[in-house]
Amino acid sequence: MANGAVIEQNTSTLWGGGRQPFGASYGKLMMWFFLLSDALTFSGFLTAMGLYRFKYEETWPIAENVFTHFPFLHGEHPLLFVALMTFILIVSSVTMVMAVNAGHHNDKKGVVLWLGLTIVGGFTFLGSQAWEWYHFIHGDKGAVIAQDNTVYYLTEAGSEGKILSVFELVTGEKKPHGDHSEFTTEQLRNAFAANGSATLRLPGKGDKDGVKILSRKEAENVLASAEVIQGASLRANEYGNVLFADFFYFVTGFHGTHVFSGVVLNIIIFINVLMGTYERRGHYEMVEKVGLYWHFVDLVWVFVFTFFYLV
Repeated sequence: MANGAVIEQNTSTLWGGGRQPFGASYGKLMMWFFLLSDALTFSGFLTAMGLYRFKYEETWPIAENVFTHFPFLHGEHPLLFVALMTFILIVSSVTMVMAVNAGHHNDKKGVVLWLGLTIVGGFTFLGSQAWEWYHFIHGDKGAVIAQDNTVYYLTEAGSEGKILSVFELVTGEKKPHGDHSEFTTEQLRNAFAANGSATLRLPGKGDKDGVKILSRKEAENVLASAEVIQGASLRANEYGNVLFADFFYFVTGFHGTHVFSGVVLNIIIFINVLMGTYERRGHYEMVEKVGLYWHFVDLVWVFVFTFFYLV
């Protein structure tokens, strides 16, 4: 009987209210629930992308052939700019940790400093992503699209599938950095006919024998009814399978929207810190809650970077 009374007393102490489950406030618990549901959405995007990638392996672009630009640097620098973007976002996560830590110590100046740097990092990432979108939309080397909507890169026999730009084939010159000249299908066909070593290849990595390169005769047959394509949209993609462009816009765009939302939230919190709102409350828990969201956004980008760009 005594044991029953002790159990009842302990139960009422634990579940009688006035206690925070797992030591977390209501606000932080709700943030975790939101992040969990958001993680499922991103997982759906990345899973679907993975399935289609392996289904269309021969026509699925290789990321290092697509994302080669770096601001103010000539030549090709595969994935270097994307790596820099990733580094910027990871550093912003570190500054957010420092802001949360300063908040735990009620250090207003520290919160202002580190949260301000986090906002700068967020804006830098968004600007970098806008630059990346700009070049993806306008295109890089150009390609040809057949009647069955299969995209082929230009290449030369004996070059092991090295991509040849439409600009180089038509003009015979190296394409200037940042040039977005447009060419007609007729210009391409005439230049192709004049260059006996030119041929076509599929954009994917191919099978166990490597990249699939068409013979000169096969290339001529394709080009007879093909058209020039420059740039990438939701309906056409010079880099290969159009689904690659679709997933690029949806996945990176969805993530970019999260980063933008995080920057806006950080600015609001930053203003409140300057006004002394949390100093009067006696705690900076709001900084910690927004910090959870920011760390989640950074973590998601690591997965996007890994599965979209690297794998």
